[in-house]
Amino acid sequence: MKKLALILGSSAMLLAACGGEDATDEGDATNQEETTNQEEATNQEEATDQDRTFTMEELSEYDGQDGNDAYVAVDGVVYDVTDVGAWADGEHAPAGGLAAGHDHTEEIQSSPHGTSVLEDLPTVGTLEEE
Repeated sequence: MKKLALILGSSAMLLAACGGEDATDEGDATNQEETTNQEEATNQEEATDQDRTFTMEELSEYDGQDGNDAYVAVDGVVYDVTDVGAWADGEHAPAGGLAAGHDHTEEIQSSPHGTSVLEDLPTVGTLEEE
């Protein structure tokens, strides 16, 4: 009788251990799936932001004022200048007070730095052709 109890007890522990591994594997699979879904959502969000097409009216809302982000358009591409010190509060003071929320294609061509300053800026979309 003691041998039967010992065998049954060992079998129960073995089954529990196997069940625990399965549960862990399932948990790992679930965590991996959740991580993958979160990464996909982030990638889709980034792609959506970069694929956005702005009208001039929509662009004007990104003036860097009252907590708004600061965006500018150059050659049909919309750039985020929110974190650029020279565009504090949505104004580019070194250039005579250019304002964010506008197309500055002409102004940048005559600037001392030209378009080279755009290379490191995040792009957020394109400007709709009128």
